Order: sequence, then C-alpha cells, then structure tokens
Amino acid sequence: MAGFPKRLLRIACALLLGVVILGWGAWSFGALWFDCPVASSSHAVAFTYLGLFFVLLFLVARGHWWASLGVVMLPALVTFWWLLLEPNNDRDWQTDVSRTPWAEVNGDIITIHNVRNFDYRPDDKSGEKNPRWETRTIRLSHLTGIDAFLNFWGVSWMAHPILSFQFEGAPPLAISVETRKERGESYSALGGLYRQFELIYIVADERDVIRVRSNYRDGEDVYLYRISMPRAEVRERFLEYIRAMNELNEHPRWYNAITANCTTAVRSQRSIAARNPWDFRILLNGNIDEMFYQRGLLVTEGLPFPELRRRAHINAAAKAADQDPEFSQRIRSGIPGF
Repeated sequence: MAGFPKRLLRIACALLLGVVILGWGAWSFGALWFDCPVASSSHAVAFTYLGLFFVLLFLVARGHWWASLGVVMLPALVTFWWLLLEPNNDRDWQTDVSRTPWAEVNGDIITIHNVRNFDYRPDDKSGEKNPRWETRTIRLSHLTGIDAFLNFWGVSWMAHPILSFQFEGAPPLAISVETRKERGESYSALGGLYRQFELIYIVADERDVIRVRSNYRDGEDVYLYRISMPRAEVRERFLEYIRAMNELNEHPRWYNAITANCTTAVRSQRSIAARNPWDFRILLNGNIDEMFYQRGLLVTEGLPFPELRRRAHINAAAKAADQDPEFSQRIRSGIPGF
C-alpha cells in the first residue's frame, strides 16, 4: 500500500502531461489554420500537421520512445515559427481602417491626423462611397470630460466600448480600439486568438463611429453613459490614448481577443501601478457598465443600475438624429448625467 500514493501521483502527472500535450497540439493546429503564410494552403497544412501529430501519439502509445520527442518537437516548431510572425502596417486594408491616426503634441495644442468622419448610407454601411479623413486641432485645456458608449451586436456577455472625449467649443472625439482587417477579411472569434489581425485605434467623429453602429448595422444596440472623473484625470487618460496611437502608427501590434482587445489593450496603456483592480468583466465585458457603476465611475443621478441602463439606450434618438449636424447633442438629450 505504501507505493499506492506514488503510483497515483505518477498517473496524475501522466494525465496532466497528456492534457498539456493535446492542448498544445490543438493550439498549434489553429496557428497553422489561421496564420499559415500561404492562405490558400492553410487548411491542407493544418490537417497534414494534425495527421502527423496523431501518428506520433499512436507510436508513443505503442512504446516508441523517439515518438515522444516528436510529439513535443512538432508543436514546439510551430510555436517558434508563430512567435516570429510580425505585424505590419502595409497591407491592402479595408477602407474604414486604411489609415492609422497619429498626433502632434505641442504644449496645450494637439493636432490629430486621420480622424475618420465617413458618411454612411443604408446601401453603403462600410462608408466605401463617402470616405472622409480629417485633421483636427484641439486644446488640451479645453478637454472637459469622457463619455462611454457600449455597443452590443447580438450577445449579452460581450460588448464593444468606445470612449468619447468632450471639449469646450469643439466636437467630441471618439476613440474605438478595433481589429484592422484586410480587404475580404471578416472578424473571427477564434482567429482573434491568433495573429490574424493587427490592432488599430480609430479616432472618429461620433456621427461616424457611433452612428454606423446604432443606425446602419443590423441588430446592434448602443448605450451611452457619462463618466464621473476629475478634469486632470480626464486629460491623463486622453494623453494615454495619444501615446498609444502614436506608438501603433510607428510600431504595429497584433490584436488578440484576450490580451489585446478593445478593453484589455486600453487597460495596458496605463502603468501597472495605475491600473484598476482586475475584474472578469474586463474580459467578458458585456457588463462592464455595471462594473463602472459599482466602482462609482458613472454619473447615475441616483438611479439603480437597471434603470440607468434602460435609459442609456440611444438607438431611437440616434436614428431620429441621423443626418442632423447636431447628432452628438441630440443623442444625449434625456440621458442621465447630461
């Protein structure tokens, strides 16, 4: 009986090792499936890899020691290749992500280039027919606050946050962290776990980046909240975005659905010491507005959260204000905090 615990420990270790190897093999299959440099052959290469991997597993089970080395080396080689893949700013991009924003900071004056202000139509939801890129100059001293939009596209547990910075005497500037897709690409949740997309910060007029979601894309809902934050901190957060977008303009970065997405990329802009405590709602961000509410980051007017969220829905107001130059003012009318 004395040897029983040791045998049990060996069995547990063997099972754990098996799970790790199988998981590594599955991940490597996905890496070849999504990121193979020859896209037309990616599926064939991935299935060839998978077949070879299972042949090696079969040989391990038959007692061939050398096959154990192969089972480890095969995904290790794929991982080594995958880690060498580099992001690129020079691709055939879709029109709405064809330019990266960048800013010149000269004391109080900030000039932002490639601000997106597309004009969408029901028959042109991508803005291909009416693309418009602008250069805008703002004063940091005129920055007054931040508003937060939360965009849902069909699932309640995931959303897309967009922060909009408010200025005295100038229209808001909305910033959306997104995947940068090439022509013909579409978003894939699994592909987002690999090196399928680059990361991009879209700086845009609200009539572009909000209206396309509330008015023109099918089945999307948008909610609007006012953030409660001192002006000094608002300016600090804005400058964090400026630094991040300038860095991406010079040094592209991979998007990742977990580690560098629309919320985690923003969190990583801040120094580790300055980051707010981790919460699972940062990743499964469909309830990130509830997290903000609980942390006292929203102007609530004393409303309970369910009522605040109900009144924060702006789709009807956005559709009514569709072509109005006062779009930003009209979608805020009647919303708590405005």
